[in-house]
Order: sequence, then structure tokens, then C-alpha cells
Amino acid sequence: MKVVLLEDVKGKGKKGDIINVSDGYGRNYLIARGIAAEPTAQLKNDFSGKKSSEQYKIDMDTEEATLNAEKLDGKTFEMKVKGGDSGKLFGSVTSKEISELINQKTGINIDKKKIDAQVIKTFGCYTVTVKLYKGISAKVNVNVVKEN
Repeated sequence: MKVVLLEDVKGKGKKGDIINVSDGYGRNYLIARGIAAEPTAQLKNDFSGKKSSEQYKIDMDTEEATLNAEKLDGKTFEMKVKGGDSGKLFGSVTSKEISELINQKTGINIDKKKIDAQVIKTFGCYTVTVKLYKGISAKVNVNVVKEN
């Protein structure tokens, strides 16, 4: 018996897959619990439409991330912070502050969790990796200078 999965089933398939199962398992377990349904033209069409729209969204996100990576890669951002004469900062520069700086200068909104930066506690130039999407990242330079 062929059924269309309405939910992910461990060991059988993912949502939207059409699989072959025994008649008893299909009728008495999968269909009875609402986990699967008999494949109809309407159901197949719905799932193919959903899959194509998901793929379109992934393609658009990838394209946007690639464009943003090209804009950011190799750019240097200057951050003015308060610090002592010994070269140490009063506090540290966080991923949130770097994210806000990039947003101010370029208009590209980046989540602070996507910024891979070590703890910055002294003045100087640091290379920071910004993860934009799966497999797409950019390296930016953050120049930490003393605020007058």
C-alpha cells in the first residue's frame, strides 16, 4: 500500500514522502493516527507546491547571503571605545556591539550569534568571522581604537 506521510516517521521517511508499507501498518497505524494519508492528486500537488516554495526560499536566502558576503568580506570597521593608557579596554567589545556597528555602517542586519569573535579586551585590529548562511561567511576587520 502506498501512503503519503503527513509527519516525519523515524525509519520510514520525511513529511511529504510517498512510501510503500504493508496494508495493516498503513491502515491500522499510520492512517488511523493521522500520520499518513492515501495519496490523492490534491495531496501530491500540495506537497510538491510546498517543496518548491521551500526551495525558492532557500535559493533567495542563499543569494542574499552571497551578496552580503561580497559587501562585507575584507571591510574594516573602526570602533571607538574607552580604555586606559596601558592599552586595555574598560570592559570588552562584544559580538552585540560588533553587530550593531556593522548594521550602522552598512545597513546589513546580522544576529549577534552569527558573529564568531574572540573576547576583545585590548586596542588593536582583529579579524572577525560573520556567518551569513550555511556555508557562507565573510571575514571583517574590527579596528578597536581609543575614544578621546
